[in-house]
Amino acid sequence: MRRRRSSPVVAAIVLAVRSLWAAVAAGQSGLTTEGAPFLLIPVGARALGMGQAVVADQPGSEAVWWNPSGLARSEKREIAVHHYGSVVGNGDAITIVLPSSLLGVLAASVYVLNFGEQEIPDPNGVVVGAFTPLNLVYAATYATSVGSRLNAGISVKLVQLRINCSGACGTLPAVSSTTAIDMGAQYDARWLLPVTLGVAVRNVGPKLQVNDRDQADPLPTRIQFGALYRVTSLEKYSRDVSVRVSGDVIDELQLGSPTIRLGADAAYRQRAHLRAGYVFREIENSEQYGASLGLGLSAGNLQVDIARMFEGFAGASQPPTYLSLRYLF
Repeated sequence: MRRRRSSPVVAAIVLAVRSLWAAVAAGQSGLTTEGAPFLLIPVGARALGMGQAVVADQPGSEAVWWNPSGLARSEKREIAVHHYGSVVGNGDAITIVLPSSLLGVLAASVYVLNFGEQEIPDPNGVVVGAFTPLNLVYAATYATSVGSRLNAGISVKLVQLRINCSGACGTLPAVSSTTAIDMGAQYDARWLLPVTLGVAVRNVGPKLQVNDRDQADPLPTRIQFGALYRVTSLEKYSRDVSVRVSGDVIDELQLGSPTIRLGADAAYRQRAHLRAGYVFREIENSEQYGASLGLGLSAGNLQVDIARMFEGFAGASQPPTYLSLRYLF
């Protein structure tokens, strides 16, 4: 009797979870044919504030999620928490960065996207349990400098789709997982212009299998390349003010529908930052596009960044808000 009852309950849970994943996929690319679409959600307030055009930047621990080589010249240890809230759920990433003069820079990270608790009704509408879908990433990162101009880095990630369930859960699969690699490089071309060039390939790995081989979906692999330009002409007017502008192009490996991203960062004594960016529309039914703004403040070893995207992933709901807290020591 219990087995017959659990079948529609399991079907309802699976349908609800797939609907959440589809919502994430639609918010990122307009498509639902890729597994783990949450990997495309931006992480970090600095990156969001600059329109996600950060492949040539060195944003501290945020580099783990954009271009691992951006950590190569980190000189201080760092503990960081990156949070965002959106219509589908809340995301939190925690990173520890450990530079070494002999080994390079090591980092360990955990990223969780929590969709929130969902009730499980039986065929009569009676609540018989609850489940919480979670998307997780465990990442280990290594970055190093090569000479005075070149940086290189790589991240190895364990990607999981997990369902925590209490009550009538039936035979619902608890965890689906796969592995992925991010890798990137940066080159400082200051001998020619005050420009840094960057390239990164993210989410390279085997398909994510949910139940069986027929339900395995490829990871959302992306290649991103771009440049960051330091506006040095302002230094003759004020050395307290610095301005950087960046431009990136991101696409699938097939290079079929590239997206342009632009960003700018104006800083006063490197303690107060005003950031702005814009993500151009990728495809006709894509929702991830539009303007973003960000602010950053530094006080001693503590750095606080906040940013908001005014269109895109949140759709008609409240714009997603990002908050990053970094402690350097």
